[in-house]
Amino acid sequence: MTSPRQTAAPVAILTDFGYRDHYAGVMKGVIASIAPDAPIIDITHGIPPQSIVAGAIALRESWRFFPKRTVFLVVVDPGVGTSRLPIAIETRAGARFVGPDNGVMALAAHEAEITRAVEIGTSRFADASATFHGRDIFSPVAANLARGMQLRRVGPALERIRPLSLPKLAVSRAAIRGEVLYIDAFGNLVTNISRDDIARLNSSFPGKQVSVRIDTGASMAILNTYGDAPVGTILATFGSFELLEIAVRDGNAAERLGCRVGTHVHAHVAPS
Repeated sequence: MTSPRQTAAPVAILTDFGYRDHYAGVMKGVIASIAPDAPIIDITHGIPPQSIVAGAIALRESWRFFPKRTVFLVVVDPGVGTSRLPIAIETRAGARFVGPDNGVMALAAHEAEITRAVEIGTSRFADASATFHGRDIFSPVAANLARGMQLRRVGPALERIRPLSLPKLAVSRAAIRGEVLYIDAFGNLVTNISRDDIARLNSSFPGKQVSVRIDTGASMAILNTYGDAPVGTILATFGSFELLEIAVRDGNAAERLGCRVGTHVHAHVAPS
């Protein structure tokens, strides 16, 4: 009795290519040509251009919701064509990652527990474009991994991958200063202040409310959800990333407040 043929693993794609141009579609075409039975899933192509931090956060918050054998093809690559390495990673959780060694895969890969990382051997990609490794290097490797190719055949082992360091919080006994890491399509300001950070502040001052403000702006309470605020009101809440967000109910906080990535956000214990 013959065993059933193993189907190809899904390939999940995350890029900063946007939705106007042909880049993401061509990558899918390459994958489909090599692994026609591999499901192809778009995580997003809307990462802000060249924003490695935004790509890393989106990938970290996405990978665990996919099937165990998924290959994550990640192309946020401002250093394409330079000395940065093309790499592939496998993990204890079963997820595989393919993309540039610039930190964009580091948060997710470490969370999934890296068991092996390799430099993609580029000798067989001699005709690769210097500006489109997503098509010419990463997509073929991701497709072949989805078909069952072993990671050791991709290239030589790496001792470590490049880490990604997120901006550090400034913490005092009664306050935390963070900053905006990412602005989503709704204009919500996603910060580097986590729910756990606020919980620690709350535990130091039981019974007192923690408030949030942007630089010298007015303080606001942290609400459970956007709908708890009146329409047009500026609010703070925890989004799906479990990070503190500043939002406008049915509006765009980035436009309303004139904020950008790097804007300081303060959480502090409200005075009695």
